Amino acid sequence: MLPVPIQLDKNNANPMYMQLANQITQMIHQKQLVANTPLPSIRKLASHLGVNTVTIVSAYKQLETNGLVQAKKGSGYFIIEKSPKTSTHVLDIPMKQMTQQQIHLRANEINFASATPDPSIFPITAFKNYLNIVLDRDQGYAFGYHESNGYEPLRESLSHYMKRHHMINIAPEYIQIVSGAQQGIDIIGKVLLNAGDTIIVENPTYTGALAAFKSRGVLIKEVSLEQDGLNLEELEHLLQTHHPKLLYLMSKFQNPSTISYSEEKLRRIIKLAEQYDFYIVEDDSMAEICYDSSIAKPNFISLDTYHRVVYIKSFSKLMMPGLRIGFIAVPPQLSTLIMNAKHHTDISSSGLIQRTVDLYLREGDWDQHIEQMKAIYKRKYTLMLNGLNSLKKYGISFLEPNGGLHFWIKLPSYIQSKDFCKACQRQSLLIMPGSIFNASQDTSTEQYIRLSFAACSEEQIVQGISILEQILDSFNLPKKMTILPLI
Repeated sequence: MLPVPIQLDKNNANPMYMQLANQITQMIHQKQLVANTPLPSIRKLASHLGVNTVTIVSAYKQLETNGLVQAKKGSGYFIIEKSPKTSTHVLDIPMKQMTQQQIHLRANEINFASATPDPSIFPITAFKNYLNIVLDRDQGYAFGYHESNGYEPLRESLSHYMKRHHMINIAPEYIQIVSGAQQGIDIIGKVLLNAGDTIIVENPTYTGALAAFKSRGVLIKEVSLEQDGLNLEELEHLLQTHHPKLLYLMSKFQNPSTISYSEEKLRRIIKLAEQYDFYIVEDDSMAEICYDSSIAKPNFISLDTYHRVVYIKSFSKLMMPGLRIGFIAVPPQLSTLIMNAKHHTDISSSGLIQRTVDLYLREGDWDQHIEQMKAIYKRKYTLMLNGLNSLKKYGISFLEPNGGLHFWIKLPSYIQSKDFCKACQRQSLLIMPGSIFNASQDTSTEQYIRLSFAACSEEQIVQGISILEQILDSFNLPKKMTILPLI
């Protein structure tokens, strides 16, 4: 049995499997369990603690994900050597009220600002196995230049994946591999935009896209969001007066508003694209991160019969951001232009990574990995949702997205998000003010904050919610609050 007694509390907000994983982690850090020490068998420990075997399996899997233990077939789980974690993380989006440079978190800070996944959940072991297979199989060919439109077997795998998981038919010849969604946005801008052109974006929207479009010297116009997508009256007015080249949007669990488009709005916007002759750039990094299958909705690209949708897919939130792999589903009339722009940008994306991702998709580990990631994210989502619901008494309001990696919170009218963010930072909690998600000096998001749970442990979510409550209470809120309308 383990060298230190395990204490599990069924009434604790922290799940029992996490309590167990955390206590074993502490034993490892304190050298009470050393490398090559076997953990108790799943059945034996479950019987000893009086819990279901699923609790033990989940705890051991969490330890394996964190790189602390390794499963040996037929022998159980063993402690392995663990390299020390770095004490800083880099935020995915800069906070304007500080600097425009990357921000590093101190070890004691809680990161509700970043939507970048915690590295401890990356599928390192499986990916390393496939990487070694590719190196043994392909030798030096894995390091040569590849086709500018991408490694053909990977494009075939992605075509099958999109049909199997999303019922979207994309022929391999119209898939362009890119080095992440950000490069995809940049390449589309190079092909479709010239200085002085007009584009339309959602308000609020992803700051990385704004930076890419601004670098093209274009005029950016914003359309406000409703609970099921863009305000169509505002959109059509801009279409009539500004004749944009493209509309950039996120159809599912939008960043930062968390909204998803209704099928009615998908269809109406596609018809407007044909009527007013513009392209829809659909950025999709969240479709898989859905916690309620009953709310599944189609994508723009699945309904597009006019070849007006340019679809960008990133796996950074599901796999490992540093792989820098994504793809564009390109309308036939743009395929050569997009491929040439990719070639002029960096010739091709990493052949080694493309071949490894292809093998990962083909061998079936991808499907299992998605389910594991969704389970991890759903636990964090539910924990933050429950915590935020308990804070509604202070006058905050938000939509329940049922997917994605963050919440979009509206603060009471007398609290400015920048002031609130500074108060949080003083308590070692980093969050995002809504104002940074605007293309203009629009003030409609100044009452909003974005809270992400992607980079946090479940313990940190509980701690962060406690800090939020302390700060909300410190703003001397009146006893009777009127809940403000959402977007």
